[in-house]
Amino acid sequence: MQIKLQNVSKSYQKGTELIQVLNNIDFSIESGTWLNITGPSGSGKTTLLRLLSAIEQADNGQVVLGHLDAIKANEEERRSFRRNSVGYIFQDFQLFEQFDVQTNVMIPLLPYEPRKVAEEKAEKLLDMVGMLHRKNHMPSQLSGGEQQRTAIARALINNPQLILCDEPTGNLDIEKRDQIIEILQEIHQNVVTIILVTHDLELTKYGDAHFEIRNGQLIDRTISIVR
Repeated sequence: MQIKLQNVSKSYQKGTELIQVLNNIDFSIESGTWLNITGPSGSGKTTLLRLLSAIEQADNGQVVLGHLDAIKANEEERRSFRRNSVGYIFQDFQLFEQFDVQTNVMIPLLPYEPRKVAEEKAEKLLDMVGMLHRKNHMPSQLSGGEQQRTAIARALINNPQLILCDEPTGNLDIEKRDQIIEILQEIHQNVVTIILVTHDLELTKYGDAHFEIRNGQLIDRTISIVR
């Protein structure tokens, strides 16, 4: 999925104060690129991910996500884009504690596909991330690394073209962090676009490009591979 942002800004109203979070963001990446984004807390990284997932809309500028013009699109078009094209991986896993591992992975498909089909897809993905043997366990019975591998399987259930990772290794030790990166590397080989937000500069050695964001602006860009 090719991505293009041009002169993109985003602000929020907080009481009587207007908080400028992103200011004239401008970049583009080709399909299949792995882009790492670093920057301090409050710099606008998560807000940028929310624009790239079409969860939120920019105040102005241009946000093109594959065939979707995210600013001109209506809510149903943006919802369809997220459902069919985006996988989102969070730092805090965001698993449903009342459901077992397999059901957590299946949830995005359940309103749209027969349960049997969803079960088969979930089992294949759980096998890929090394969690098939834990499919009947509850999230409370899993380690942090196991929860994150479950969350990755869920993010892949719709066969996304774009995977957004918001500090996916932030709660993990080095060994489990490296396991998660290995899974992302395997996914990336299928020409999936990955955008990974992280505080961990060690992770910037992976992928094709590294952008740094501060105070809502891109201040540094490193392109490792030109596709």
